[in-house]
Amino acid sequence: MKQEMIVSRQHAKPSVLAKLDTHIVSQFTFILYLYFILDFFLRFSSRIPGYGAIRPTLLAVASISLLLFLQRDKLKGRFDDPIFKAIFVLFGYIIISLPLVEWPGSVVRVNIDIFIKAVVFLFFTALIIDTEKRLKWFIAVFVFCQVFRVLEPLYLNITQGYWGSSTHLSGGDFADRLAGAPSDVINPNELGFVIATAIPFLHYLLWPLGWKSKLLYMGLMPAMLYALILTMSRGGFIALLVVAFLVFKESKHKMGLTIMAVVLVIAALNVMTPIQKDRYLSLVDSDTAGGASAEGRLKGIIGEFKLGLTRPVVGHGLGTTTEAKVHKWGTTKASHNLYGELIIELGLIGFVIFLRFLYQIARKLSVVRSQFAALNKSEHSYYSRLNKCLMAVFWMYAVYSLNYWGLSQYYWYLLGGLVIAFGRLVDKDHHESSSPAIATGTEPSVKYPLAHRVR
Repeated sequence: MKQEMIVSRQHAKPSVLAKLDTHIVSQFTFILYLYFILDFFLRFSSRIPGYGAIRPTLLAVASISLLLFLQRDKLKGRFDDPIFKAIFVLFGYIIISLPLVEWPGSVVRVNIDIFIKAVVFLFFTALIIDTEKRLKWFIAVFVFCQVFRVLEPLYLNITQGYWGSSTHLSGGDFADRLAGAPSDVINPNELGFVIATAIPFLHYLLWPLGWKSKLLYMGLMPAMLYALILTMSRGGFIALLVVAFLVFKESKHKMGLTIMAVVLVIAALNVMTPIQKDRYLSLVDSDTAGGASAEGRLKGIIGEFKLGLTRPVVGHGLGTTTEAKVHKWGTTKASHNLYGELIIELGLIGFVIFLRFLYQIARKLSVVRSQFAALNKSEHSYYSRLNKCLMAVFWMYAVYSLNYWGLSQYYWYLLGGLVIAFGRLVDKDHHESSSPAIATGTEPSVKYPLAHRVR
């Protein structure tokens, strides 16, 4: 008997040690991913001399990929998510269509690497974020990075007169526009995009909490909005209107929000310069000085669709929008429209496949919302607030993509990975709440039909 007990303990020890080792590897992977997020968004390579020489992004991606491979048994079944399946279809299409595109050499030599660096955000986020605590930490670090990227150039502007960019006005004049900090690499429109991304997280995750969070919210929000004014980003302003509409639609305090909106508009008009007012008015008034540039942007978007339709089936190749413009327009301007970019690079087939990927993200968020009804989650619970936030971010991205490229940018893939992770956690709670036998160790009779109990 004693020998059997000793043998059973010897068999148990390796199992416990294996679980402990797996937990340590998993935790280290998560910490390394948080560091990767900080490094990517805060641009440590530009801030720390010599840091870029070690190729930190490549090193981090390779290390995280290896760690996930070591945990492959734990990750079984996670790729069955519809969002994953949609992105795998996109991968397959890019590979199959490669010999048929106009510039396959450019895709292989240059552009596939940029695309992979963007897509890893989907895989890393979806596979590593597997607990509520990790989800909260990830959201906090991500939002911190976006807020920092806004406050840094704003601080430099207030204290040192920094702008970072300018825009051409009629008559040959130029007007200053706030761009990312010197260590960052974003132009005014991209800074506007960062602001529009951060605001839904701040609103839904800070405002409903205690007075300390409300004070932080009231300190950050005016600074974010003022920075948006300084960018003179019309796309960022439209994105903000999308977020504001969704917040208003979901809120039970519509009168209070209306009053707040009026106050903010009056305050914004009082701090704007005439050039800044003209810039934003050009969205609705073509007679303003900025009306010509707004009309030019619209013509550029239409032109990109026409350019894509010159090779409508499979496109010119992944990442070749600029190359196509050089050869056919004689200009090196990047794409200003994700949907046009999709047709230019992937053709109409790839366009439909990518839109299916976006549809699966929206559908997952809708499913999560329906599960909240079964879970009886409070409107003020973290999951409920995060779901509203992600819905607002999704629709803001969808609208802003009319004025912003994105096929080889991180933002859609990070959102997709976050939605996968979030959906998996909510689904886990839903199954646990609907299976009391698992939680209590009992098997209630209500689970079985009456005929089974009579027998």
